[in-house]
Order: sequence, then structure tokens, then C-alpha cells
Amino acid sequence: METLSNLEAFVRSAECRSFSEAARRLGLTPAAVSRNVAILERNLGVRLFYRSTRGLKLTEAGESFLASVGDPLDRLQGAISAVAAHGPKPAGTLKLSMPPSFGVEHVLPLLPGFLARYPLIRAEWHLENRVVDLVAEGYDAAIGGAIELSPGMVARTLAPLHVVAVASPAYMAGRTAPSDPTGLSDFAGIAMRVLRTGRIRHWTMRNAAGREMPAALAETVVLNEPIAIREAARLGLGVALLAVTEVLSDLEDGRLIRLLPDWYADAGGVSVYYASRSLLPAKTRVFIDWIDTAFRENRLAERFSAQPHGRPSPSA
Repeated sequence: METLSNLEAFVRSAECRSFSEAARRLGLTPAAVSRNVAILERNLGVRLFYRSTRGLKLTEAGESFLASVGDPLDRLQGAISAVAAHGPKPAGTLKLSMPPSFGVEHVLPLLPGFLARYPLIRAEWHLENRVVDLVAEGYDAAIGGAIELSPGMVARTLAPLHVVAVASPAYMAGRTAPSDPTGLSDFAGIAMRVLRTGRIRHWTMRNAAGREMPAALAETVVLNEPIAIREAARLGLGVALLAVTEVLSDLEDGRLIRLLPDWYADAGGVSVYYASRSLLPAKTRVFIDWIDTAFRENRLAERFSAQPHGRPSPSA
């Protein structure tokens, strides 16, 4: 008999025409969804999807199978949710880790709404610039960017993590903005040293046409903390490369301006991480669903995007 996870992976992938989007909905990795579908195909002895670089397309057998299992699966999941709704209400301490500036700027303002909806949950949110061990340190979840998944850990992507070149209006006054990333070398630069490696962080930027170019940022000032780099840029000490998540309000309010508006570095995505999808505590499950919904309702994924079709921002 097929497992519910295999059937769910198939149905959601068919709906989305994408393993990646199905994975986001299910809180799994794309590889896990693809594997579940492959196991289902092997067990049934038929191919359910045509796979290509443009996405997924149902085969004739896949169309027939979807028509047979789609509605029953939804009814089964509805029945499971109805039973779960009569169980214990989400309660207890929710221990969460996230970066300081990101947490204060974008997540903490959402906390009143979360606690109003789930009054039995106590929030213990740690703001720290490190990758925590969820299981060993007793965390229920973590929010961060580009974290390598360890065995048993899954992630749900919330928004892109794009890095852009910024400077203060005062610093750029009388200066001609660079035309491409190599031109950054003509300006004072505020670079970041990564304490874990001891090295200066370098970025490769890309544009909408897919062209890539190293960002030639000078190392006039070297700091090890994004908050300090942002403050140095505000003070007019030079050009900095920072994630949109770090400088969104500065760009919107005009405290900083974006250079090279057609260029950005892709650092992956901002995700919520948790130890296991199966049998999650109610407090963790509702938080993951809530933060995902809150990001969509506040259009944070769009606002964090540095791509031309994303959030408009002031530029020089």
C-alpha cells in the first residue's frame, strides 16, 4: 500500500507542475518530493510525469491517476485535520533562533499577532548570528539564510536572499555611480570578514541577462557584523554589499541608495528550519504555517527581491 507522503508528493507536484513549489508547500526539500514521486512510480510500474528543465507534465497515466486520487486525498487530509483540531491546543515554549537585525526588523513585529492567535504559546526567541543545533540545543525552529541542511532537518523557503551594493546619499554626492560591479573598486569599500573562516567575504553579482561579474569592493573598512556594516554605510564611510533584508527600510526611507540597480548577488533564500516534518509539536507546526502566511501577506518575498521585477528601490 502506498504511503500518504508519496501520494501527497504526487498530487501537490501535479498541482504545481514543479517539485520545488510542491516542496515549499509541503515543508520538504525538492529532492525529497522527487524521491517520493519516483518511489510511487516504481511501485505502480508507470511513469506519472514527463520531466524537463521547464517543469513537469503529467503523462496519460498520471492524468488518470490524479483524477482517481486527488479528491480522496483531500478528503482524507481534511478528516485528519478535523481530528487534530480536537486535540490539545498549541501550547508551551517555542524556542526559536534567528539573526539579530533580521529578527528585530522583520519577525519581531509579527509576534503580537502570533501570540494573540495562540495565547497558550510562550515565545523564547534568541537573536544570534550563528547556526544552532536544533536537536542538541533544544530549539523548535530557526530562521536564517543559506544554512546547510544536516540529516533529519528540513526547510521551508520564505523569501529570496539577495545582496546589493548600497551607499549613503551623502557619500555619493558629487560622485558618478559605477556602471558594473568592477566599478566598485573606484570607491571606498566596507568589507565583511567572516569570523568562522577569517576571510573577507567576496560576492559575484549577476544581472537580468544572466551575465556574472565579481564585485570588486575595496577593503577600506573591514567589519565582522552586518549591523555594523550597515551603520558604517549610513555614516558615509563608503560602499557596502548587504542583503536586502538588512537594508530594506533604509532603501525605502532614503537613508541608503542602491548602486547597480540591475545587479545583485544571490545568497540563496531565507528559510525556516526545523528538525522533522512528521509528528511536529502543535506549537511548532502552527508557527511554521503562520510565518509562511505572514511573509506572503506582507509581500516580504517580493520586497526582499533585488530582481528588476521585484521591489522598487531608490537607486543612484
